[in-house]
Amino acid sequence: MGLAAGIIGLPNVGKSTLLNALCQAKAETANYPFCTIEKNIGTAKVPDPILEELKALLDPKEAVPATVEIVDIAGLVPGASQGAGLGNRFLSEIREVDALVHVVRCFEDENIAHTEGSADPLRDVELIETELALADLERLEKEAERTKRDFSPQGRKLHAVLEKLSSGLSAGEAVRDIPLSKEEAELASPLDYLTGKPVLFVANIDDSGHYKENAGYQALCQRFGPENVLPVCARLEEECAELEPDERIEFLSQLGFEEDALARLIEAIFKLLGLIRFYTFANNKLRAWEIPQGTTAEIAAGKIHSDMQTGFIRAEIIQLADLKKYPSLPELRRQGLVRSEGREYQLQDGELVHFLFSGGSR
Repeated sequence: MGLAAGIIGLPNVGKSTLLNALCQAKAETANYPFCTIEKNIGTAKVPDPILEELKALLDPKEAVPATVEIVDIAGLVPGASQGAGLGNRFLSEIREVDALVHVVRCFEDENIAHTEGSADPLRDVELIETELALADLERLEKEAERTKRDFSPQGRKLHAVLEKLSSGLSAGEAVRDIPLSKEEAELASPLDYLTGKPVLFVANIDDSGHYKENAGYQALCQRFGPENVLPVCARLEEECAELEPDERIEFLSQLGFEEDALARLIEAIFKLLGLIRFYTFANNKLRAWEIPQGTTAEIAAGKIHSDMQTGFIRAEIIQLADLKKYPSLPELRRQGLVRSEGREYQLQDGELVHFLFSGGSR
């Protein structure tokens, strides 16, 4: 599995419904806790205006967008860190993903059971965060006990970092919010703490009114900042996921969405994972490739094919703005607008790349 975002939350908050909307995964949804036992995995296509512009300029036979892997993890309950509700298994599945999409129920519905009796977004978030923190504290204690007997300089440094993280977690901070130096972060990184993963909160609202009037959404925004909270009506999104974008927006406009909420969510997950896109055009096929920010040209070539990385010679970089002026590779070369870069060059978001390697070019 490549870079993946995990959908987490209490049971019956709309996680599987959201996965179905994002990926048309057809995961089972039902009105009882732990409808999801085995994790469901889907692939979401990333909306891409640059790909559409390149498509109009290059007129390929096929255009393939970048994708994001989404994992629907079964709902956690209080006591999960001690094994309640198969918690140990579900926590281990959370540990496998790179970022978290925390779905929070922001509506009441007597026909959909709630494990706590009623929906309270801030309380529900606190329940999940507490279980993740308790799991992290347990792991920290084991690591701290081990490093306490390591008197090497590196061991002492690691032990000090563990003590700092333990103190922060005990005070109610998530690992992601505890300030660490670059060296401290590198020491802690291999331990992969649950509360250290980047998180996006999804306020799952109903279709009874404008999202800005939803009290649960407003409470989440006040607590975590509006930039970290996305309002979505997962049920309605699932119902109209196969419609054309214009038709989908028409349905969703009743909730106050002026643009495709689903597209915004996929793009937000893409950014949460720290991904960028580069593009290739070969054999009349245009394709967007997703890579972590900071990926070198040599490694990016290997994403296409291992032979391209092994025989890497150079990467030719073309900017969209230049392609708009001169929509052909020969003319771009004549204008001196094709830039050559070596194996250590870090690709930038939105670049069209032509790789040259021993045995061919692509």
